[in-house]
Amino acid sequence: MKWRSNKRSSNVNDRRSASSGRGFSGGGLGGMLIPLILKLVSTKKGLIIVAVVGLLMYFTGINPLQFLSGGSTTNQVTNTTYKGTAEENELAEFSNRVLRSTEDVWNSILSNYQEPTLVLFTNSVSSACGSASSATGPFYCPGDNQLYIDLSFFQEMETRLNAPGDFAQAYVIAHEVGHHIQNLMGTTEKMQQLRGRVSQKEYNQFSVKLELQADFLAGVWAHHAKNMDLVLDQGDLQEALNAAFAIGDDRLQKQSSGRVVPDSFTHGTSAQRMRWFRKGFETGDIKQGDTFNATTL
Repeated sequence: MKWRSNKRSSNVNDRRSASSGRGFSGGGLGGMLIPLILKLVSTKKGLIIVAVVGLLMYFTGINPLQFLSGGSTTNQVTNTTYKGTAEENELAEFSNRVLRSTEDVWNSILSNYQEPTLVLFTNSVSSACGSASSATGPFYCPGDNQLYIDLSFFQEMETRLNAPGDFAQAYVIAHEVGHHIQNLMGTTEKMQQLRGRVSQKEYNQFSVKLELQADFLAGVWAHHAKNMDLVLDQGDLQEALNAAFAIGDDRLQKQSSGRVVPDSFTHGTSAQRMRWFRKGFETGDIKQGDTFNATTL
């Protein structure tokens, strides 16, 4: 993927020089709870805890784990002159230019598109959705319209998830921007309204549809970006599909516990995530991404 000649975004808030005193170990890539899944997924109770914690933080702005650490979300932030490694600074520059690519694409597709801010942080961060640690992974907060990424997650993708590659990393950013678009379109609010009105099993099913739609929107971005400002190398598409495969609920559960519990899925299977990203990539048509009314996911 050739990205160095792309324009830079003005919507990046680099907060890597700030260290927060509180955080929580939660989800990643749209609320995916990788660390907790690895520890808790082997029990049904653990799966419920994982789903509830991640969904509470993502959709309500409430971090339930804050109450386990004293009940306060006040962060002590120390600003220092931050000097990242050459590799980390390269990733920061890459993320900036990928964000700009999403801005160019979605401004061309959606009228009155409101560009989100990308927050880069190290270790922990405070958002309108509560406090989060690096273990949270990338996430989007609808309360402040911002994407949050600790750049160390990209290394995590390569070493722990076996999903390397710059286009795989771009997919992560585009997926979170997909959640921003869902927020602009009112889809996130509709999800919030379902809380308490449907069973946990039904809510998980809606959560899967939300995540698959974000995957589809990431594919739509890639479709248009390759015709606008990105030059894809051979194998780039496979990198993104491999990343989608790596974070499927069934694959993560199989890796951590050796068994799969479909009723606990909140993000979709590997096959589903790959299918919807590919559909967005091949069609580029936002109208074909209605996962909530799709007969087959």
